[in-house]
Amino acid sequence: MKVVIAGSSGLIGTALVAALRRDGHEVARLVRRRAAGPDEYTWDPVRADLDERALRGADAVVNLCGATIGRRRWNGSFKQELRDSRITPTDVLASAVAAADVPTLLNASGVHIYGGATGDRVVDETSPAGAGFLATLCRDWEAASRPAADAGVRTVLLRSAIVLSRRGGMLNTLQPLYSLGLGGRLGNGRQYTPWISLADEVGAIVFTLGNDKLTGPINVVGPAPVTNAEFSRALGRSLHRPTPLVVPAFALRALLGEVADEAILHGPRAIPTALEEAGYEFQHPTIGAALAATVGRPGDER
Repeated sequence: MKVVIAGSSGLIGTALVAALRRDGHEVARLVRRRAAGPDEYTWDPVRADLDERALRGADAVVNLCGATIGRRRWNGSFKQELRDSRITPTDVLASAVAAADVPTLLNASGVHIYGGATGDRVVDETSPAGAGFLATLCRDWEAASRPAADAGVRTVLLRSAIVLSRRGGMLNTLQPLYSLGLGGRLGNGRQYTPWISLADEVGAIVFTLGNDKLTGPINVVGPAPVTNAEFSRALGRSLHRPTPLVVPAFALRALLGEVADEAILHGPRAIPTALEEAGYEFQHPTIGAALAATVGRPGDER
């Protein structure tokens, strides 16, 4: 296949480009600077400007654009940046895909579309969107892909969980603290922490690219949901460190503001029904296996 990727320089995009090339696929990368490589094409989503050569002969476009949710404390301007970095590029790409008759669009989204009030209730792709900033952001993000879907393009919405990698993301932040014995649960620890290994995030995307039956939303999450307390204990075991601490909810709210309630003290108990029914086999089906492969060592999979 020829696969065009927007957001190829991020954690997921970098790994996805490498995986596709290993499998013999052609990859074209959309970049916002002046294109320098033979596989690069310049685009400016703010101006709706996209080098038309990028989509010629493309079999699929994968859109992974989006500013990092937890990069800094939320305020009005940063929340607008989170929206603009997702919705505008998606609208531009969806319209371009439709105009160029590209058969498939895979568009990033987030598992927090289900909101923070799900508690112990299991949610899958048939569950409704929830309330809150992140849920609304994900809902509007997905809606921006409609020009492609309305044109008959197979449009897949990748509702991703927290991606576990030592090269970036939440785990990269937590590992030094846990290594010093400063790990522990956040708040009461009963909230769910949706997770997926980087290998399975990329594996699920590659699998979806090759499976025409997958369309619409899919939960890109590990198949065995865990609470934050369970996640904390598993990370401690993988690093062979105790997890004695408890970070109170009020302290998280004071330190992080709104993002604490939206993304840390609440989380959906999401399961990957669509992927499993389509036959995807997880490389790391449990949090122990995912953490052992990421930061641990053989034998830490429990």
